[in-house]
Amino acid sequence: MRLLDGYIGRQLLYGTLVSMLVLLTLLGVMNLFNELEDVGRGQYSTMAALVYVLLTLPRYAYELFPVMVLLGSLAGLGSLAVNSELTAMRSAGVSVNRIVGSMMRAGLVLMAFAVILGELVAPPSEQYAQQMRSDLQAGQITLRSKYGFWARDGEAFINIRNILPGNQLRGIYIYEFDEQGRMLLATHADQAIFKDGKWLLQGIRQTRLDEDGTQIEQHEQANWGSMLDPDLLNVVVVQPHVLPIWGLYRYINFLQDNGQQAIQYQVAFWGKLMKPLVSVAMLFLSVPFLFGSLRSVGLGRRIFVGTLMGLGFYMGNKAIAYMAVVYEFNPLVASLVPGLVVIGIALLAMRRVH
Repeated sequence: MRLLDGYIGRQLLYGTLVSMLVLLTLLGVMNLFNELEDVGRGQYSTMAALVYVLLTLPRYAYELFPVMVLLGSLAGLGSLAVNSELTAMRSAGVSVNRIVGSMMRAGLVLMAFAVILGELVAPPSEQYAQQMRSDLQAGQITLRSKYGFWARDGEAFINIRNILPGNQLRGIYIYEFDEQGRMLLATHADQAIFKDGKWLLQGIRQTRLDEDGTQIEQHEQANWGSMLDPDLLNVVVVQPHVLPIWGLYRYINFLQDNGQQAIQYQVAFWGKLMKPLVSVAMLFLSVPFLFGSLRSVGLGRRIFVGTLMGLGFYMGNKAIAYMAVVYEFNPLVASLVPGLVVIGIALLAMRRVH
């Protein structure tokens, strides 16, 4: 039986890999055409656009992973059905449950791959891609570190500890220098808000340095004539899809501690927890195509129907997530519904096969 498990597993993994390469190639080409519209903005070149598209592909691979697993199962194991190999297995006394068990063992490997892709590969790749793109287009030198966001604004250096949604900044440090590199003014502000086309600093403490010593001034608020682009900060602000699960959990707590709305991140958090399980559930959906009434149809038709089902799931999942954010549904329920629907349909399909 180990030989059977290995054979079915290889077919499933091979089919998933092929479907992934095909879908990512199509997405990459379409995204590259979109990015070419921005080529020439700042220092954004064609090569930079290509690198940006390549770096964002791991995120798309993770988001579409359940669809890729479904198509991979239909393509890889569908060839076994076309060649009557699955029929031969059943004639030799191998039950449907045993074959499905072999599929699930390979599904565990796919589940582990999805976790690695979503937690270790996609987040840093997406973050680097977004920062590279924004730096080249905005023409500003920026850096993200464990001490926050750094940017150069003329002869001043800016350090922002926390960037919140809605163009809100917390913990702003501004260091201004003269042409000889001597510090003239150090400013700290509790927060900043971009309003009416300009930045407004609040809770300001300034230390002015000159030949006579230092002078300390405090102000409740003041306009900040910085050239720091809010669009750049919108890219730098933490987006749900660029955070791993543990990062989402910590950021949700941070937003709640600061009185910020966190439902968008909560939906993403629960959605990521469900992603590997939904990917395995997609394997069940392929069972009626392989053993049921559709076993006699061509491979192309199977893949076409599977593609429609996969895209329907993806679009439905996105729609429910957007509705949860807009109408403030329970994020756990909103994330569970698509997965439970898939699992329910899969279980019903399994019963009809026997």
